[in-house]
Amino acid sequence: MDLSIVIPLLNEDESLAELHLWIQDALSKTGLVYEVLFIDDGSTDSSWKIITELHAKHPQTRGIRFLKNYGKSQALHAGFSLVSGDVVITMDADLQDSPDEIPELYKRICEGKLDLISGWKKKRYDSILFKNIPSKLFNWAARRSSGIYLHDFNCGLKAYRKEVIKNIEVYGEMHRYIPVLAAQQGFTKIEEKVVQHQARKYGVTKFGISRFMNGFLDLITLRFLHGFGKRPMHFFGLWGTLMFIIGFGFAAYLGIDKLYFTPDGRLISERPEFYISLTTMILGSQFFVAGFLGELLVGQQKNTSRYTISEKL
Repeated sequence: MDLSIVIPLLNEDESLAELHLWIQDALSKTGLVYEVLFIDDGSTDSSWKIITELHAKHPQTRGIRFLKNYGKSQALHAGFSLVSGDVVITMDADLQDSPDEIPELYKRICEGKLDLISGWKKKRYDSILFKNIPSKLFNWAARRSSGIYLHDFNCGLKAYRKEVIKNIEVYGEMHRYIPVLAAQQGFTKIEEKVVQHQARKYGVTKFGISRFMNGFLDLITLRFLHGFGKRPMHFFGLWGTLMFIIGFGFAAYLGIDKLYFTPDGRLISERPEFYISLTTMILGSQFFVAGFLGELLVGQQKNTSRYTISEKL
């Protein structure tokens, strides 16, 4: 298998047949042996019916249907676990990603021996206020935090070597940061390619403005996991120790001051330094407890990707 195309979707019945035909036309003259894998993320329209019909006519087209909506990351995780192509392409099902880009992406991965190519929607046909501007801010923050210089982290159109997607785990909402996840696993041959972006032809977007806030929170999570995911006590223990030092420092100051300098009738509990000492020592204890719990969770090494498949083709 030369090429696998993974397409997560949610309620895109109007575009699936047209997208599949477009993919066939784009690859008809390449001579590549390929498969198309649709991941139905709990659609409530007729998307699965169309996928079933496409599978009946085209055996190289397969599908997975989730029992409910789990999110794009889980859909990609399921698709990555099943594909067998030497190169894996991901794209959205809403016809905004052009299948005509696929042959060039495949060629660049193979000839350049690259690990990953991320699409860059340089010219976008989206709302300036609700998508373009927030997207620019999000990508700027992602570049600064990750050290990976890509213009469009969240572009659905990407190409990977099979080894990359078999060695990363996409969970939560980390599909935005697959290049970062790949780099953290040592796959650092990452480039980007300007890709054609289409105006949405059918339906409406399934993502609201909240996805950008979620994206920033996920970025903070990713930074923490990269630095301390395998050793959480190093983070929490550091802050716990600092809190304890501050707390004991104030406690020692209060004791010495009470014994030698101001031995009057004023109670230690009436002084503000007492509450600073008490608060910081309590915080220090909580940091240490959090660190111990983190170490226990790391020791469990449980798979964080969960989804239920109701049907598979």
